[in-house]
Amino acid sequence: MPDKSVEIKQIFYAFFFPALFVLVLWLVWIADEGFDLNVHRFGIVPRTGEGLRGILFGPFIHSGASHLYSNSVPLLVLGWCLFYFYKDLAYLVFPFLWVLSGIFTWLIGRDSFHIGASGLIYSLSFFLFLSGVLRKYVPLAAVSLTVVFLYGSTVWSMFPVTEAIDPAISWEGHLSGALGGIICAVAFRRRGPKAPEPEEEEEEEEVETGLFAL
Repeated sequence: MPDKSVEIKQIFYAFFFPALFVLVLWLVWIADEGFDLNVHRFGIVPRTGEGLRGILFGPFIHSGASHLYSNSVPLLVLGWCLFYFYKDLAYLVFPFLWVLSGIFTWLIGRDSFHIGASGLIYSLSFFLFLSGVLRKYVPLAAVSLTVVFLYGSTVWSMFPVTEAIDPAISWEGHLSGALGGIICAVAFRRRGPKAPEPEEEEEEEEVETGLFAL
């Protein structure tokens, strides 16, 4: 049986990076509010040279406390799932999810500033869901089902119809994040956790006893 103390440490360790990341997001927002830094200019502006920097900086920028709060909880939950269940792969996958969601937003987005970490949330969601399905491993499949249960309804925010509901929502960022998550799930499907190999059952040889005439 695994050592419980080790398991507890792994649980807390998996929470460390997502919590640190969310803390940085709040510090950026507080600094922007307190010193009027106008950080939204560092968001993604599609198909412009200046807007390329938003691929890196866009997820740190939010329009307000409610926007940031709505992204904080999913980042903590999904981030923990990534760093706990894919601990040997998480630090490699996370930057790919980040950059791919930003690149696709830069390519397909409307002519405006695209800010916030929701694209990254969609990347995490789709990676965790599809990766669990592709690996055919029960614990990871359970994570997939949990992701669907918690965030399945958000899939409708990936399509242009979202503009009619709230033009301020970047459905392009959501769709871009989903594409990034799908690509990473497929690309890294042979790396990281795998279903254990089925144990080969040893065939028992039946020994027949009888009378032998010499």
